[in-house]
Amino acid sequence: MASDLPKVLHTIDGRPMVRYVIESVKQVGPDKVILVVGYQGQRVVDACADAGVEFVWQREQLGTGHAVMQAEAALDGFAGTVIVLNGDVPCLTPATLNAFIAYHDSQGASATVLTARMADPTGYGRVVRAPDGALHRIVEQKDASADELEIDEVNSGLFCFDARMLFSTLQRTDTRNAQNEYYLPDAIEMLAEAGERVAAWCIEDNQEVAGVNTVDELESIRRYLGAERG
Repeated sequence: MASDLPKVLHTIDGRPMVRYVIESVKQVGPDKVILVVGYQGQRVVDACADAGVEFVWQREQLGTGHAVMQAEAALDGFAGTVIVLNGDVPCLTPATLNAFIAYHDSQGASATVLTARMADPTGYGRVVRAPDGALHRIVEQKDASADELEIDEVNSGLFCFDARMLFSTLQRTDTRNAQNEYYLPDAIEMLAEAGERVAAWCIEDNQEVAGVNTVDELESIRRYLGAERG
């Protein structure tokens, strides 16, 4: 991002992109919203202090699975659906979130991943499906085979999980991968191997779940949101 500013605090129309995500999430009526903060976390806390969210800290950045693990205490006793999403997807709409949750509920799944098809899937985890089209696993780019890198359906980073299944499964993940991190998508494969139902819902407009990792991508998002409002 050519800046020491935390990525999610880069602005669109004067508002940090993470505030767009929080506002969309709050419109679906969650019991609580938890924001996991790590790198320069106090700056994120300060920017979101009035957003009506609960903060938990990821003191070490050990991967997406590790980030979600930090929220376990804040969700102690909760037995419903946990929605996990990234803070750099400002185009995500409440309508899409509601449709995603409805699909997850309709499938009776322990976990559901929101996927998208990308003309250039570079950088995204690939969605590997079984011959019958069922979700098999998600493989990160650094761990993918040559054939898997040809897959254009990707993990958007948005998930629905049964809360009890989520944390019990994350406790069994490990860091035996190319990045030596706890991968949240590993929980999908582990649940499937345990015989639990896992599902995948492919969004039509992949721009809604496009993340921001470069200045150019941020400008693309700004143009997209400007056109949507126009």
